Amino acid sequence: MFTGIVTDVGEVLDLEQRGDLRARIGCSYDPNGIDIGASIACDGVCLTVIDRGADETGWFDVEISAETVSKTNIGSNGWHRGRRLNLERALRLGDELGGHIVSGHVDGIAEIVEMVEEGDSTRVTLNAPAELAQFIAPKGSVALNGTSLTVNEVQGTQFGINFIPHTKAVTNWGDAKVGDQINLEIDTLARYVARLREFG
Repeated sequence: MFTGIVTDVGEVLDLEQRGDLRARIGCSYDPNGIDIGASIACDGVCLTVIDRGADETGWFDVEISAETVSKTNIGSNGWHRGRRLNLERALRLGDELGGHIVSGHVDGIAEIVEMVEEGDSTRVTLNAPAELAQFIAPKGSVALNGTSLTVNEVQGTQFGINFIPHTKAVTNWGDAKVGDQINLEIDTLARYVARLREFG
């Protein structure tokens, strides 16, 4: 489990297709503190560490199945060397829950359709898949590329998010542009509420 609070911005150092896709991700985490088999959310995708070490920078390796590639922006955007990724280590007992409960299981892909500067902040409008839009509510939570965010408004399948300068500085959201494909995880609570309503 994760909280959607990004703790590092990593970089794709290498990609290699070995049946599954293997990625090496540079990070500022101490590799000695990363266990083999640990879960790290990479742009919101929960991936398992299969190796780690340090060269000029710390790094860890993950294997990514074809199913995961097809359901996330790993495939639609095509991760590439140099791409910056939002990283979060798995939640530990006693950690502060600063965002909301995030599983690291991407539900679908949203697309940025508009970006407008408002003062120092950036208002971003995204289009969600129709089957997921029903779970997105004003003032509710979503995870976008692994970042816990509050929804401003919803109109049909489109919804708006506001990024303050701090968020853009400590995540890869400063790199965002119109047309980007974004990993979307809806709030688990919203899913359960919708399910309960079916039997109400």
